[in-house]
Amino acid sequence: MLAPALSKFQETLTQIHQGGLHKQERLLITPQGSTVTLNSQQAVLNFCANNYLGLANHPQIVAAAKAGLDQYGYGLSSVRFICGTHILHKTLEARVSQFLNTEETILYGSCFDANGGLFEVITDEDSLILSDALNHASIIDGIRLCKAQLYRYRHLDLADLEQGLQQAHPAQLKIIATDGVFSMEGQIAPLADICTLAERYGAMVMVDDSHGTGVLGQRGAGTVEYCAVEGRVDIITSTFGKALGGASGGFTTGRRAIIDLLRQRSRPYLFSNTLAPVIAAASLEAIAIIEQTPSLRQTLLDNAQYFRRQMVAQGFDIPAGIHPIVPIRVGEAPVAQTLSEALLQAGIYVTGFSYPVVPKGQALIRVQLSAAHTRPQIDQCVAAFSDLAQRHGNILPSPLAPASTPAHP
Repeated sequence: MLAPALSKFQETLTQIHQGGLHKQERLLITPQGSTVTLNSQQAVLNFCANNYLGLANHPQIVAAAKAGLDQYGYGLSSVRFICGTHILHKTLEARVSQFLNTEETILYGSCFDANGGLFEVITDEDSLILSDALNHASIIDGIRLCKAQLYRYRHLDLADLEQGLQQAHPAQLKIIATDGVFSMEGQIAPLADICTLAERYGAMVMVDDSHGTGVLGQRGAGTVEYCAVEGRVDIITSTFGKALGGASGGFTTGRRAIIDLLRQRSRPYLFSNTLAPVIAAASLEAIAIIEQTPSLRQTLLDNAQYFRRQMVAQGFDIPAGIHPIVPIRVGEAPVAQTLSEALLQAGIYVTGFSYPVVPKGQALIRVQLSAAHTRPQIDQCVAAFSDLAQRHGNILPSPLAPASTPAHP
């Protein structure tokens, strides 16, 4: 009886392969870093990790993790409300609240869980969520789990967002949900304008700041700090799995009443094992490093601007911006796969993104800079793209062609 279903699954897999949408997982045999070695024994420069500050294998992080493991063990084998709440969890929650200047924080196994367990708790049939069209999949899935109405406004289109707010008058609760930094393009949401609209129409603001926490802002407190809207955003979700050490774990932080309600009703929190003590210990150290070493963040942003300038000088059409996510748009999925494989052979590890991660026909190669990258490594990456453009002029622009989009100053 399973044969027809298995045949259908195989047919879908074949279509994925034929459409150039198959996602290949390459095996690493070294720790995460600016250079990694694949199981083929090929050493490559890594420009596709979320290791923004280079903390994934930082000696202080490793030492903190080892100390946490020795002192508190491997895991707690429980959810929080039974016997899984450890002093480390409460310490980390308080530390995140202090770092991001919020009232209260709740920990999750990932930011995907944080977003998945949010909207069902705080909304009902009389609520409306206004969600940016390019929000992360975890926000989209979290909204699907709730009974609220949905208004999907055009990406970064404040006029469309305001139209949705005007139409939402009967809704008892209105929530604007947006990424702080959009993960494919590195665009920063205009949070000041969004908060102004929210205040005008009596809406709450929710920001997923996974790619902003530790990266943006004078203290590294993310897009909320960078956009100077601290105290105006009601809910922030984020992760320990990117700039904050790169392992796993996530959190929701914001208004105390919201966080307290999540502790009572949020299903991923109530029915999933608690965050491992070793990750909590390492995450505490990561926050300390970020606060004590602002030069890491400055090096990261300098590296991002240097890469953008060098690529524009070579004729590539690079969107303006400051974030270390830099998209190279190529259009079709098979092209993205072909180019990322060619770059890998040249010693540059980047990933091509295609549907369903990005819309169909909008495939891109995402380059991600790190504070751990050196200028010679960045130059090598630029040279590889330039060489590829010369050999594949019908796919990428010629390095001699003038850039159509200037680099952000």
